[in-house]
Amino acid sequence: MACPKFAAFALKGENLSPDNGFLSELKLELAYFSGRAWLKQRGIGAILRFERVRPPRTERFQPLKSREITPDFLDRALGAVRRWGYDIVPMNEVCRRAVTLAGRRRFVCLTFDGGYKDLVRWAHPVLARHDAPFTAYLPTAFPDGVGEAWWLGLEQIIARESRLSLFMDRQERRFEIAGVAEKHQLYRFLFRWMHSLPPPDLSDAIRDLCARYVVDLAALSREASLDWSDVAKLAADPLVTLGCATVNYPVLSNLKDAAALREIAMGKAVAETAFRREVLHFAYPFGDGASWRRKHAVMAKDAGFVSAVTAISGVVEAEGRTNLHELPRIAWDGRQPSLRLMRALLSGSTFPAGGPATPRDA
Repeated sequence: MACPKFAAFALKGENLSPDNGFLSELKLELAYFSGRAWLKQRGIGAILRFERVRPPRTERFQPLKSREITPDFLDRALGAVRRWGYDIVPMNEVCRRAVTLAGRRRFVCLTFDGGYKDLVRWAHPVLARHDAPFTAYLPTAFPDGVGEAWWLGLEQIIARESRLSLFMDRQERRFEIAGVAEKHQLYRFLFRWMHSLPPPDLSDAIRDLCARYVVDLAALSREASLDWSDVAKLAADPLVTLGCATVNYPVLSNLKDAAALREIAMGKAVAETAFRREVLHFAYPFGDGASWRRKHAVMAKDAGFVSAVTAISGVVEAEGRTNLHELPRIAWDGRQPSLRLMRALLSGSTFPAGGPATPRDA
């Protein structure tokens, strides 16, 4: 059975800028050139969310390119942030500033999700050269070599194949994906579907696909992820804050409450044992509004985390107006190299008043 309309299933929140595509870029350009980015600044600072940092690739099919930046862009961005007069601060300082009176200087906090090996190989040298503190949120199963980066397995399969079949919703489905556009559409469609599955069903689905198309998901996940020796290198740097992103990086909203609490609490316990230090900061896996609920913020607080970051766009307010366990972040789209647009985003002027939208209670 073919599915002719992939686009209707595009993942909500995939691009976490205020809008998507051309209109978003135009809006930010107007904010920059009109002076609105300076005259109508909002909040006291912003938390930037990055995932992968590595040199540019030449492949035409790169469905996760929006979640990558190059080392060169990171180098230019860090220099620009300092020129613009921002303080680059660690997560502990974000928490302090968020509950006190607003100071004269705005801040930027750098965070990295996913626990990718790129962080040690490509990002850390750049960050160290700029003397820039940052926070890395790690799902603890991945350094152990047992995490499943299913989104990478899905990418590799679709990249290699011109036809794809899988068992989905109790029936066999077949897709023709000879062109790059069709591959992107199918990736978005299947990502959204897998993102909605409970962990056992998700694991069955991706393992079935990998078995059909001879992809070693375990090896692929290990190759892309930090191991414990990499983590030790990061832990030795006083500018690095190590945070936790559960054990297995599940979509928390797909779990029963007991399982979600176990993921949050066990992730903290494993991280503290491995890092030999208290772990105070948490990131919701994936972090978009469909991936967690307010009850998970309560769980994170009860587990002993001082803060929890989302992937919902916005800036941080002073005097306790931003919930420390629902902290917004600006996810930078790696397809966009313009530092002008970053400056407009960091100003907060393009975000709606009243703070970012939060997920449903249930």
